[in-house]
Amino acid sequence: MTTADPTTATPTTTPTTPTTTPGSTPGSTPGSTRGAAGAERGGFGSATVPRHLARGAVGFGAIAGSLALLPVAGPVSLLLAPAGLLALRGCPVCWVIGLVETVSAGRLRRSCAAEGRCELTRAGP
Repeated sequence: MTTADPTTATPTTTPTTPTTTPGSTPGSTPGSTRGAAGAERGGFGSATVPRHLARGAVGFGAIAGSLALLPVAGPVSLLLAPAGLLALRGCPVCWVIGLVETVSAGRLRRSCAAEGRCELTRAGP
């Protein structure tokens, strides 16, 4: 941050320190989502595993339905495919990544040493 000093009329620089909000850890982003146990989730994960599996059933069902109904309903059935991709949040691989994030949320912790080496450890007993 640069401010003007009224006595010398030259800009001085004041150091800024990174701030963390209550409940966040240093290095985490302010808008990161947290699960029920307070563990950070990635952008593809859901709040619970059953909710994520339901999203997968709707998404994969809509994509499969759009292809299965193609001989019966014609090209109109392809309108189900975008709905399926929306339920999967983009693509089937994104859904699988989200499943891994949802299952592992709260079970793994990342700890970083002073020399910059980080490792994953199991949380809890």
